[in-house]
Amino acid sequence: MTVPYGHVPSSPVVPAAHRAGRTTSPGALDVADVFAESAPPAQGPSLDEKLRRAYYWMVNEAVISPHYDVEFDAPGQVAQTSVALGETGACLRLPTGPSYSSFVLLPLLTFAVRGRCLLVGGPGRGKTTSAVLMGVIAGYPLAQVRRAMQHGHPQLTVSDLFGAPLPRDLVSAGSLSEVEVSWRSWLRMRVKIVDEYNRIPTRTQSALLTVLSDGYVESYDQVLDTGDAAWYLTANDDLGGGTYEVVEALRDRIDVTVQALGFNSRFLPGLLARAERGTHPERHVPTEIVFSDAEHEELSAQVRAVPIEPGTLRRLAFFASQLEVCERAASQFEYRSKDTARLAGGDVAELAARTTGRDHLTDIGDQTLSGMSVRAMHTALTYSKAMAYFRGSPRVGLDDLRAVLPFVLRDKIQPNLDSPAFATEEGALLRWDRVAWLRGLFDQACHAYDAAQLDAVDPVGELLEELHAGLDGVPAAQVRARLARIEHELRALRDPGKLYGHVFEDAMALKYAHQRYSAYLSWLKWSGR
Repeated sequence: MTVPYGHVPSSPVVPAAHRAGRTTSPGALDVADVFAESAPPAQGPSLDEKLRRAYYWMVNEAVISPHYDVEFDAPGQVAQTSVALGETGACLRLPTGPSYSSFVLLPLLTFAVRGRCLLVGGPGRGKTTSAVLMGVIAGYPLAQVRRAMQHGHPQLTVSDLFGAPLPRDLVSAGSLSEVEVSWRSWLRMRVKIVDEYNRIPTRTQSALLTVLSDGYVESYDQVLDTGDAAWYLTANDDLGGGTYEVVEALRDRIDVTVQALGFNSRFLPGLLARAERGTHPERHVPTEIVFSDAEHEELSAQVRAVPIEPGTLRRLAFFASQLEVCERAASQFEYRSKDTARLAGGDVAELAARTTGRDHLTDIGDQTLSGMSVRAMHTALTYSKAMAYFRGSPRVGLDDLRAVLPFVLRDKIQPNLDSPAFATEEGALLRWDRVAWLRGLFDQACHAYDAAQLDAVDPVGELLEELHAGLDGVPAAQVRARLARIEHELRALRDPGKLYGHVFEDAMALKYAHQRYSAYLSWLKWSGR
């Protein structure tokens, strides 16, 4: 039997992910239970199921992308089958759990969290089509989505992008506040698309940055609140180059970067069948996977409510700590970071090479020229929530974070190609493969975390937890005892003899706690308590 075009398949997920069949331990609550108490009875599938159906419709009917590069193994299992192919022995893994195409899934997760997604790849690989599909899934007519798409070109002005003041006001207005601006309609849409953003002039990029990062636009003393939206930007160059160099702040505001991989010629018959039928996926998006304004708002709220396992959060913190420290960047302890060297025009790679006492092959901080910003950490947590929500998991696990992290950091963490790690035969392949390199760095950090048994032994965490419980009513004798413990832990940090990232951050955290207790002790003396 021929399946009709536009058929919405059911989503093949792990049994525990189904709302009706979700199993939890007695007394345990997950995000579905929280929303079930306040939400009215659902008419149709739940929002997470609707999101999954949208994904499977896209990969089956809309976007021909057989590259299932976001891999998961079934709980309690590891992939048993892998095949080494080619002269470099590239390993093709066959995962035991459902896996996904990043080119389809990451834009869909961006829709769910109202993030900012950059689609990169050569011309004609489906970047614009994928973005347009997101606009139709948001409930906008196809014609409106296409008209609202902003096309980057060297002559694009701020007025072209946002709108212009009414001519009558320019003549008759007595002040700028009296000038009424005719805003472009795309600014109010929940899905915003900027095609070939790296062809936009620098001045116009700076104006676009305000809308993309802060959600408002200003012109002639008039301000328009553009609201939360999912952004999709495209570029043909993987480095973001083009007619104009992309403003660094604009690149930094992009949450995830996804590559459109090459077309698999084995699927050419399907492409031919589409051409012969004269069908275009964006014209045939089923109503079952279209999200209303209210559903989009609720979807984002449900994603934000997904909890994160403490162990997963700590591993992200441990990973981030390894990337920033640069022992030779400053004399004052607090400023020993790569950012200090970068801001002063220093050569981070040269400073890393001069650092002794650490294994340059295994130290992941040696392989990067920068660390993780607060924005990047926030984005990683947000997208890991979206990944867990999409997979039907009650909370974010390590696999969810590991799956999204490379796409979050792809344009944010620059490799130190002078590191000995890239001089090996295996490392040479990672010079261009940012996703595999970043995922490998995270795996190395997790192995080091487990080897140090930091889940079981965390005296610094215990001291901070004790401090965050509050100081009201704590007597002076107990404060002095805690100060002594802090100083003891600081001296214990000298034992490895190497300033690894987590050692640096533990030292800074202990100094923070020491200052808090010292100030409180001074207050106790001043108040006579």
